[in-house]
Amino acid sequence: MLLDYKNDYEKISMGLLSFVPDLKDVSRLQDEMDWYQSKEDHKLYLWKSEDTQDIIAVIGVEIGNDMVLLRHISINPSFRNEGISYKILASLERRFPQKKIMGTLETASLIAKWENKKYEQHSLETDEKGED
Repeated sequence: MLLDYKNDYEKISMGLLSFVPDLKDVSRLQDEMDWYQSKEDHKLYLWKSEDTQDIIAVIGVEIGNDMVLLRHISINPSFRNEGISYKILASLERRFPQKKIMGTLETASLIAKWENKKYEQHSLETDEKGED
């Protein structure tokens, strides 16, 4: 479940963001946290596991007129390779249905894989229904 960032989540957010290679340095990490909190169109969201009810991931986005730019995504290493990033992106897409989800140089490949998976799934569902 995608949760809006609150100040109560600062430590967990910083802990998760510290897994991002560019944000290992504490002062750089604090600058990034400040950046996300400085403007209305910069947002952090946290992901709560449906199984454990723990916060296991964080994403940072920049919201534009017709797009949402995924700047950061960080998942607790214990929960990686379980498809959580795709669930997070699907939830983000539901939250901003009129906007295109885009990626930075660091996140663009994840977005492309997610888009391909969505396309394949849609094609499978269409084939099963006998539609063209």
